[in-house]
Amino acid sequence: MERNNINRGYKQLRVWSDAIDLYAISCEIISNFPFELKKTASNCIDSAHSISRNIAEGYCRRSIKEYLQFLNIALGSSGEYHSCIYSFLKANQIIKSDFEKLDQLHFKIENALIQLIKSLQKKMKDGTWDDSFYKG
Repeated sequence: MERNNINRGYKQLRVWSDAIDLYAISCEIISNFPFELKKTASNCIDSAHSISRNIAEGYCRRSIKEYLQFLNIALGSSGEYHSCIYSFLKANQIIKSDFEKLDQLHFKIENALIQLIKSLQKKMKDGTWDDSFYKG
């Protein structure tokens, strides 16, 4: 059963969907790290997951200021994620092709987040943001 309401509109955002994909692919590639690196792997996976969670939470706040705050947190998690996977590559903990797979999607998400933030900042400046559920 498809469940839709106005509070789940973030599911229509490509950046949210891509962030979910990044989390899933990260789990696939990183979760097989050896025991001594489980905490590091877990932190990286959590930073990937944090991106989609903050996009959704910000969207559900309905306030443009809070939405922007959570999108900026998602952008911060994005930076943390890139630092993780780059470190893994440098330490030979992931192979170059896995890094490229992760980084290519991450780069797309990072730029989409920046564009979404810019768009919302423009709406805030122009006063065109509608935070009401009432459309009448």
